[in-house]
Amino acid sequence: MRYLHTMVRVSDLEESLDFYCRKLGLVELRRVDVEAGRFTLVFLAAPGDEGAQLELTWNWDPEVLTGGRNFGHIAYEVDDIYEVCGRLRDAGVTIRRPPRDGRMAFVRSPDGISIELLQKGGALPPREPWISMPNVGEW
Repeated sequence: MRYLHTMVRVSDLEESLDFYCRKLGLVELRRVDVEAGRFTLVFLAAPGDEGAQLELTWNWDPEVLTGGRNFGHIAYEVDDIYEVCGRLRDAGVTIRRPPRDGRMAFVRSPDGISIELLQKGGALPPREPWISMPNVGEW
């Protein structure tokens, strides 16, 4: 047995690709348009970690997506949690749970999927502005 991917439904494919690729830093590996089923699958992964894939499923017919918090979360290890959170914040992403401890943060995708960011190795020394930032909403 081997891990293949985690699938999340998205309501706006371009908005989701902007978040996951341009802001978070994942790369698109492949895309499959299924005209008969009226949906598109886009497989993403962190650079150099193509074995752990995220499948975005976009149904062409509009639908309301709910229950993102029920999913739990997707977690990624990062080299510098402060740099990643700063880049995401500068790109307009709300840092729901700031990395006050230098180790863990949470953000959300445009469809409400919770994304956990974990510092590679040990925690970085706590520093501002992160120490003083409160949690925002659910994470």
